[in-house]
Amino acid sequence: MNNFLNGELAVISGNSSLGISQKISNKLGIPLVKIKLKKFSDNETNVKILGSVRGKDVFVIQSTSEPVNDHLMELLLIIDALKRSSARRITAVIPYYGYARQDRKVEPRVPISAKVVADLLEVVGVDRILSMDLHADQIQGFFRVPVDHLYFLPVLANYLLSKKNDNFIIVSPDSGGAQRA
Repeated sequence: MNNFLNGELAVISGNSSLGISQKISNKLGIPLVKIKLKKFSDNETNVKILGSVRGKDVFVIQSTSEPVNDHLMELLLIIDALKRSSARRITAVIPYYGYARQDRKVEPRVPISAKVVADLLEVVGVDRILSMDLHADQIQGFFRVPVDHLYFLPVLANYLLSKKNDNFIIVSPDSGGAQRA
């Protein structure tokens, strides 16, 4: 696969997704782009890309999971650093899209936080989003860049069917997921 990629592809990871990022880069046969992430004494995040990404299609893998705000800011700063490092195209691979449950206005004087996050990602220069099991399909419409929304349910269903065991119990964390369960 490495001959096909011909040095045009790069994978970089934030702190939230190091394990899966390493597995993906191993599968692709390319090393993760080195990055330096540190915190200043006032808890600001500092990002420095240590490898060249000039002219490359870069996939930055970072969930916006707990601690959500730290991981989100890290993702935004990584994307900005990649843009300033002359990456040709930046795809944010966000396995878990934080703030996705805040996808509509449920009462007066509240933000639509999922839209705010979409706007932030676009402002820093992301070219494409890849995410899994968004809380609502409408989140894709919050973006002006392409969004690839992947679903885990078919993978899980195939796995459970392969076990040839009908003694499973599937639960949902909330009423919104009960239909999928």
